[in-house]
Amino acid sequence: MNMPQSFGTAMGFSLSEALSMCWPIRPTLRNELDTFSVHFYVFFGPNISIPPDRAAVFAINLMPVLDSGGVLNMELKLNLVSFVCIIMLVHSEALSVLNRRCSLSFVAESVAGFFLSVNASSNITKLRIPYPQTGTWYLSLRSLCVLLSGPKFEACTNITAEVYMRSYLTPCINDCGTYGQCKLLRTNNYLYAACECKAGWNGWGCTDNSEAYSYSFQLLSTLLLCLSNLMFVPPVAIAIRSHYLLEASVYIFTMFFSTFYHACDQPGIVVFCIMEYDVLQFCDFLGSLMSVWVTVIAMARLKSIIKQVLYLLGAMSLSMALQLDRHGLWNLLGPSLFALGIMAVAWTVRTIRRRRCYPPTWKRWVFFLFPGTMIATSAVALYAFVETEENYFYIHSIWHMLIAGSVGFLLPPRAKPDAKVTPLKRRRGCGYQLCVNEHEELGLVDPAIISINSICTS
Repeated sequence: MNMPQSFGTAMGFSLSEALSMCWPIRPTLRNELDTFSVHFYVFFGPNISIPPDRAAVFAINLMPVLDSGGVLNMELKLNLVSFVCIIMLVHSEALSVLNRRCSLSFVAESVAGFFLSVNASSNITKLRIPYPQTGTWYLSLRSLCVLLSGPKFEACTNITAEVYMRSYLTPCINDCGTYGQCKLLRTNNYLYAACECKAGWNGWGCTDNSEAYSYSFQLLSTLLLCLSNLMFVPPVAIAIRSHYLLEASVYIFTMFFSTFYHACDQPGIVVFCIMEYDVLQFCDFLGSLMSVWVTVIAMARLKSIIKQVLYLLGAMSLSMALQLDRHGLWNLLGPSLFALGIMAVAWTVRTIRRRRCYPPTWKRWVFFLFPGTMIATSAVALYAFVETEENYFYIHSIWHMLIAGSVGFLLPPRAKPDAKVTPLKRRRGCGYQLCVNEHEELGLVDPAIISINSICTS
């Protein structure tokens, strides 16, 4: 009765024929909760009574743009013993389909619809439609009974089926499950939701485990990424022994947060987070960049006040850069190249003043600087050009070990203290003497008569 006249004429039916075959359509109430989160409530529901002589038809309206990027969910549960046929169609084909008899043969005839069934043995069914077409969807429920003569169905007589129906719109299917994360994406002004699956899982709701990682592989990858940070222990010991206490504290900071960040960043179920993921990620990236920064600045052997100023400026600048883009390659290359420039200038000035190459010993170049430079260059090359999502567990663990190993080679030895200038020993005795003539004090001033005895005081 609610069908417009244009639908009937467009499908080749006159209005009178359409009205004679039309079933009343029951509307649903729309309740928007959040983005792509809408519940459709049936009046006097959610239990629906299906009479034996006709179908129960419901209309669900999906708004353009607002509802097209989510997942339309339909759940049905049969409470009485009977067979129920469910058809969901777009409104443009609803009139030509609802007048037909609901039977199993209709599945092959329908192209735009969805066929579901519930019975006594399987009384619950669910339907998920990702990115549904907007407009009006019609849900038709028809009860059919099994004939005693054979496995055939016919319209039930004197039996009213009762079905529990739940219809709602969600961003993702089952919130992407254990191995996925539901994300909202925008492309060309279209907003839609999608599951980002992890640990090799695939599918609309991350339920396809054909390529999933095993538990042993997840545990191995987690231990590999976390325990590889123990390579920072030797650089910490070297820094403390060489009295580079500030540098040692930076290495300890990096080792700690890199370990727990990778323990929290795992895609599977082997996950351990001591604080929020975003905080761990920021501290890990900051510690890694600061380790490179303080090592190169320490190699320049600048004055203490200049070195402290550069450490502070580097920490603030790197924090700002990480807030702008944490995964940018220039966040690593930029500070490294700038620190290398400062070191090159310092070494050049020291070479000109001393009139010989700095560092002066060939052993320092051959056994420390050259190996450390090669190890650090290899680490940056792996990080920039080799690391992918498939080999992340192995390559990034190697990156940890190479960076920590290069620090142990490049960190300069302890600076020799300047020769202390000892103050000259003061001579014992008076710096001057004050002589007082006792006779002058007594008023006896004649030197010819009285001998003069002087009293000297310091």
